[in-house]
Amino acid sequence: MAEQLRLMAVHAHPDDESSKGAATTAKYVAEGVDVLVVTCTGGERGSVLNPKLDRPEVWADIADIRRAEMDAARDVLGVDQAWLGFVDSGLPQGDPLPPLPEGCFAAQEVEVAAGPLVRLMRQFRPHVVTTYDEEGGYPHPDHIQCHNVSVAAFEAAGDASRYPELGEPWQPSKLYYDIGFSKAKILALDEAMRAAGLESPYAQWLERWEDRPDKGPRITTRIECAEYFPVRDDALRAHATQIDPDGFWFQVPMDLQQRAWPTEDFQLARSLVDSPLPESDLFAGVRETAHVN
Repeated sequence: MAEQLRLMAVHAHPDDESSKGAATTAKYVAEGVDVLVVTCTGGERGSVLNPKLDRPEVWADIADIRRAEMDAARDVLGVDQAWLGFVDSGLPQGDPLPPLPEGCFAAQEVEVAAGPLVRLMRQFRPHVVTTYDEEGGYPHPDHIQCHNVSVAAFEAAGDASRYPELGEPWQPSKLYYDIGFSKAKILALDEAMRAAGLESPYAQWLERWEDRPDKGPRITTRIECAEYFPVRDDALRAHATQIDPDGFWFQVPMDLQQRAWPTEDFQLARSLVDSPLPESDLFAGVRETAHVN
């Protein structure tokens, strides 16, 4: 009997699973892959980014509201989901930056914070793990810590000498970093909007691009998933406090997105299987070694 493919996507906050790699996870769910989204924090210190919900009663109940939003997004994507149980660190503001809140996720020692994720890896037994790069995708302390913890757990989960109390060892085969935006992608979307006679929302991004690194050259793996972009957007809208349905993220028409850039992109960071690059499947090299379909 063929073994079931399993994918674990590790994210910092509720809503990250819907804004980063969501169409890819929806695609694999549709193909019968078991997908577990791991959410490191509850998003308790996040902002209310939807002006229609920027109200005192929403702020007063933000932790519970964000958990309910995560439940709704999980159902849209068709994934299972687990909380690591850490507290949101917030996004520090100021110069110099203030110290991190006591006890928050980003303030934890990586070896300690990786423990709950090691336990989940040994329970769920993923073949593939996705997370953020060393910059966190963007420099939020929880995103950087998510990277640190994910890499540490990937390396430790298969080692019987580490965290022996957390279950039977299991070594995932591949670790990927989500590459949400590259200069080539933004240029493609910008040019497609202009060609359609529409105002591009990316003009300022391109003006500032010289101030940010271009992660495009790091892309090793492109997943064709345009069919699932509507699922991604429905999952995003489920996080109603975090996304303005009339805002930036929904200004590019769906059919234009699907034509201009039909993939979600990843960097293969670790692999224990033979998988020549570039790839078009997160499970390339795994299907053969795990005897899965």
